[in-house]
Amino acid sequence: MWKALEGEVELAYVDKAGFSLAPPVLSAWTLRGKPHKTQPQKAGRLNVMGAMLSSGGLYLSRTRGTMTLLAFAGFLSQLLKQTAKPLVVVVDNASIRAAKAVGALLQLPEFERLTLYFLPPYSPELNRIEILWRKIKYQWLPFRKHTRVGLEGALDRIQSGLGKIAT
Repeated sequence: MWKALEGEVELAYVDKAGFSLAPPVLSAWTLRGKPHKTQPQKAGRLNVMGAMLSSGGLYLSRTRGTMTLLAFAGFLSQLLKQTAKPLVVVVDNASIRAAKAVGALLQLPEFERLTLYFLPPYSPELNRIEILWRKIKYQWLPFRKHTRVGLEGALDRIQSGLGKIAT
């Protein structure tokens, strides 16, 4: 942390978040004695891998489907291009990131500036990007049904405006 504050390294808090095109129904009511009826809505999902950088930036990468080791490696490779400094990536212990294959991946020459720091299990409060995901989902995105293009555009605006948005 101190090296990031002194500008020696870039610190990146990394995690994946899923965004539904239709917001979930959190509560409902019915008349007493009447059965509650609702039809589940099938909506698409947009998976986003994000990095909140100590320099103040936000780097987002959209993925279709589940996050794989190969997609995570590609994300890290693109993230390294965002800075010339050594990069310390803070991640949780999700299986795709804690896999033995990640260790082999980090031995490749293009990842020599990268260090992964694994958080203790069951401690999402230590990953600062979790706070950002919560703000995006529940405060900054409008609570309505989105199109994929509309949701991606909203995330682009949030990404470009990070640091300019009032908390």
